[in-house]
Amino acid sequence: MSTNLQAFDYDLVVVGGGSGGLATAKEAAKLGAKVACLDFVKPSPAGTSWGLGGTCVNVGCIPKKLMHQAGILGESFSDAREFGWKLRSDGHDWSKMVNGIQDHIGSLNFGYRTALRDNNVTYINAFGSFIDEHTITATKKNGKVDKITSERFVIAVGGRPSYLDVPGARECCITSDDVFSLPKPPGKTLCVGASYISLETAGFLTALGYDTTVAIRSVPLRGFDSEIAEMVVSHMERHGTNFMRDSQPVAFEKAADGQIKVSIKNTVFGSEFAAVFDTVILAVGRMAVTEGLNLATAGVHVNPKNGKIPAVDEVTNVPHIFAIGYVLDTRQELTPVAIKAGVRLARRLYSGSTEKMDYSLVPTTVFTPQEYGCIGMSEEQAIEMYGEENVEVYHSYFKPLEWTINHEALDGVAHREDNSCYSKLITNLSDDERVIGFHYIGPHAGEVTQGYAVAMRMGAKKRDFDGTVGIHPTVSEEFTTLSITKRSGVDAAKKGC
Repeated sequence: MSTNLQAFDYDLVVVGGGSGGLATAKEAAKLGAKVACLDFVKPSPAGTSWGLGGTCVNVGCIPKKLMHQAGILGESFSDAREFGWKLRSDGHDWSKMVNGIQDHIGSLNFGYRTALRDNNVTYINAFGSFIDEHTITATKKNGKVDKITSERFVIAVGGRPSYLDVPGARECCITSDDVFSLPKPPGKTLCVGASYISLETAGFLTALGYDTTVAIRSVPLRGFDSEIAEMVVSHMERHGTNFMRDSQPVAFEKAADGQIKVSIKNTVFGSEFAAVFDTVILAVGRMAVTEGLNLATAGVHVNPKNGKIPAVDEVTNVPHIFAIGYVLDTRQELTPVAIKAGVRLARRLYSGSTEKMDYSLVPTTVFTPQEYGCIGMSEEQAIEMYGEENVEVYHSYFKPLEWTINHEALDGVAHREDNSCYSKLITNLSDDERVIGFHYIGPHAGEVTQGYAVAMRMGAKKRDFDGTVGIHPTVSEEFTTLSITKRSGVDAAKKGC
């Protein structure tokens, strides 16, 4: 039922048509609220634009995993030959892959618009900007401006990639906003940054056969378990991705032949050198897209360092204005988090629910060539919180059964290495060995990790893992048989099945 007691146009206006905003709008409308959803995509500096659905659907999770899968399929040719298949490869067709992915994304865009209509949500393709705490202007592409009033607002505008503040960055470089719809192959590519976006992109480009280099200023995968992060990078290095450590581009210049000359500074010694690439992809962080929303006029506080909005249980400092997803300060930048938070917020607002979003023990996966799934604390975080004497780490190196028959690639280089996969459980000795950290590097990491998140949310102890019968032969069963601790000093490499 509508809660609108004043002459507002809507009970709820959601600003942002990404996964979180769409989920919030649909749920609120299902519960009887009169809802509008504003969505507007400003083209990237390279000119890329897209439809309804936000970053994840258009220029993030969906195309990223599909390109990752394309890389996995290429590697699987070697596996298939070892299993007796006679195969002929005609190489990879970049344009065919991109067109197929973009067709799929287009169908998703259409589906989201249909879903809004079916749920009685008014969709407005316009840029929103506050003029007071209950009024927003909606500016359409043709310049037409409408004023919209609402009892409540949800800010769900997401984020966009940052650019380096150096000469030529915007003129010469692209970002993840652009790479998934490139009309032609990227050729020799430089990925700038040590984020998961940078490593994932470099991973699938290498797998697809492109000469790919990653420039890392400091540490890879900051915020993740550092031991696993180094394993991810080492595996990529051994399988063809080039890494320039302690390196920071300081200028970009486009040559007459279309290539890009990159001036790179070594952050340790201060020396500079130059390199030439066909494509440069920046993955050096993201900023919340709150600029232009005029949030100050509505009284909403914003962190000036990153454009994000501080909030408690999604409530900003203005009680009737809420924020979900990427724009929330100090919260996980993950699509499923935004969706669940938005749905629970809508239920609290319009159905009397008291259930709040739980941001702890959120599982995630990094889709690098050797995938990495994790839940809870890194080893460093666990030691910092509980003390080294109270942290026990169980671990195991192993090789999946499916890889054991594959010894060499066609060029004689080791294709599937022994003990290149890794399982790690971190427990709190002072809390009856409750599992506080889960880390896995290997195939199908997302599928392996998801179910264990349920166990950890239920407070699983190490003995619960030990008492669970594993499915043999799988990689996931490793977590039911872990017995070697780091403290013991015993070799954790797997020997036999």
